[in-house]
Amino acid sequence: MTASTTRRQPASSTPPSGQQAQAQAQRKAYNRRKTRAKAKSEALRHKEAAQVQALPVLRPHAAGIDIGSRSHWVCVGFTTEADSGLIQEFPAHTDGLKAIVSFLREHQVTTVALESTGIYWVPLYELLSAEGFEVLLVDPSYSHQLRGRPKTDRRDCQWIYRLHSVGLLAAAFRPDEKTCQLRAYLRQRANVVRQASKHVQHMQKALEQMNLKLTEILSDITGVTGRSIIRAILRGTRAAEKLAKYRDKQCKASEAEIAQALTGSYREEHLFELKQAYEAWQFSLRQVEQADTQIALQLGRMKSKDCSPWHLRRPPCGVSRQLFQGFNTIMRVFGPKPAPSLPTDR
Repeated sequence: MTASTTRRQPASSTPPSGQQAQAQAQRKAYNRRKTRAKAKSEALRHKEAAQVQALPVLRPHAAGIDIGSRSHWVCVGFTTEADSGLIQEFPAHTDGLKAIVSFLREHQVTTVALESTGIYWVPLYELLSAEGFEVLLVDPSYSHQLRGRPKTDRRDCQWIYRLHSVGLLAAAFRPDEKTCQLRAYLRQRANVVRQASKHVQHMQKALEQMNLKLTEILSDITGVTGRSIIRAILRGTRAAEKLAKYRDKQCKASEAEIAQALTGSYREEHLFELKQAYEAWQFSLRQVEQADTQIALQLGRMKSKDCSPWHLRRPPCGVSRQLFQGFNTIMRVFGPKPAPSLPTDR
C-alpha cells in the first residue's frame, strides 16, 4: 500500500504576504529617516560647537567645574589630549575641595564657573568665594540651551570652561553672606512650620478615628479651646460634659454642641496616636520659637549704621500692625534715607 505524502515547506521559504512586505518596507523607511535625522542633528551639533570654539577668548584665566555628589571634574584649559593635566577629577570631601583650590592657583585661575547641581555646589562655592576667586553660579538651563553640549562628566567640564572663557555664561543671583544666612534661617523656619501642620493633620485624623467631631465644631483645634480639650483628653478625662467646660468664652460653639461632638469611642491606639501627634506639634512650636530667636539675632547683625529712628513711632492711620512691622524690619536692615511713606491696606 502506497500513500502519497506531501511535505510542508518551511516557513522561511514561503514568500511573504502583502501585509508583511508592506510592514518591512515601512520599517526600512523609518530606519532610513531616523538615520538621516540623527546624521543631520550630529552635523548641526558639530557646526554649532565649532562656532563656539571659534569665538574669541574673553577670560583667559577661567575654569569650568562639573559638580557631582562623589567627585568634581575641573577643567582649566581646552585640549584634545586625553592625558592632559588640564582636566582633573577631585573627590567631593573637604580635602578634595582644598586640592581643587591648589589646582586652580597652580594654573593661575581667577574666575570659575560651576553649575548649580542640587546642593552639592554649596561647599565648593563657599570655599572658592572665601579664597578670593570670582565664582559664577550658572543655572544648568543656560548651558542646556546651547547645542553641542557633551554628555560625559569629563567633556561636560570642558564645555562649561569653553562657554565661560568666551563669555556665554551668566551668573545666577546669589545674595551676600549675611543675607544668605538669614535666608537659611527663614527656610528652616518654613520647613518646621510645614512639619507642624502635618502634626496637626495627624491630630485631626486621630480625633476622627475616635468619632470625636472636634474639627467640625471648632474652626481650629490648635486654638485655646481645642488645646485645652486635647490636653484634658490626654490626661484621662472622658466625660463629654467635663470636656465641654474647657470652652473659651470667645468660642462660637456652645457647650452643648461641644459635648455632643465629644461623644465617641476612646480607643487606646487612637489615643496613643493623638498623644504622639500633640507632643510632636508642641516640639515643632518650640523649634519655631528657636528659629525666630535666631532670625532676630541675624537681623540685629544686619542692622544698618545709618538707621533712622522713625521706626519707633506707632503705625499711622490706615496701616496694619503687620505691614508696619515689615517696614520696621526693612528699615532696620537697610537704613532709609529719607523715611519712606507707608502704603495702606485698602
